[in-house]
This record gives sequence, C-alpha cells and structure tokens, in this order.
Amino acid sequence: LQRGEGPDKIDEFWEFCPAPERVREFAQPLIDGMVTHLPDIDERIRRYCENYEFRRISAVDRNVLRLAIYEMLYREDIPPVVSINEAIELAKAYGGADSGRFVNGILDRIRKDLDRPAREPLIKRDS
Repeated sequence: LQRGEGPDKIDEFWEFCPAPERVREFAQPLIDGMVTHLPDIDERIRRYCENYEFRRISAVDRNVLRLAIYEMLYREDIPPVVSINEAIELAKAYGGADSGRFVNGILDRIRKDLDRPAREPLIKRDS
C-alpha cells in the first residue's frame, strides 16, 4: 500500500493479477486485517524504527513490516517467529540489499515486547 491507497487498489490488483481462489481466500483476510489496523501498525513501526524516518522506509519494506506486524499482533494462529521468518525472506527477495536485516531488527524488537509465546500459536487453526 502506498499513501492514500486503500481497498479499491486491492480490488484493482486482483483484477490485473488474478490468483487461484485458494490464494485469494488465504491472502484477502490478511490484507483486510492489515488495512483495518494500519494506524496502530504504522505507529509501532515508527516507535521501533530507531534512527530512521518512517517516510524513508521503502514501500516494499514498509508493507512487509505491516503484514508481519499484523500477524504478530492480531493472528493468534500464527506463531510470531513464523511471521518474522517469512517477512525476512520476503524482504530479501523483493527489497534492497539490507532489507532482510532491517526488517529482522524491527520485528525482533516488537517480538520481545509481545505478551505471547514466540514459537507457539495461541490458538490452533482448523485444518
């Protein structure tokens, strides 16, 4: 998401980048949740992003952080370390040379302040 973009851009994305139904069923709730909690998520990024201005974070890194933080805070079926590891891999694949380390640093600080186990889901997901 870029500044000023919202759900209409997400619908446009699905229109131009069709995905199998199972992919959309997995991704859409994550996107919706992230958008719903965006103000809180962005505030956490600002708080934990030491010596770096929020506006200077690349769009890729910012959105990878947003998704991982959403999962860590609001998805009790996903262990935080899983969200962190996936975010690091996304940042390495699609971000800049230092994106993996940057994302890891911020998410690790957030993880340390969580009031939940890092390696276990709080609830089990129905299979």
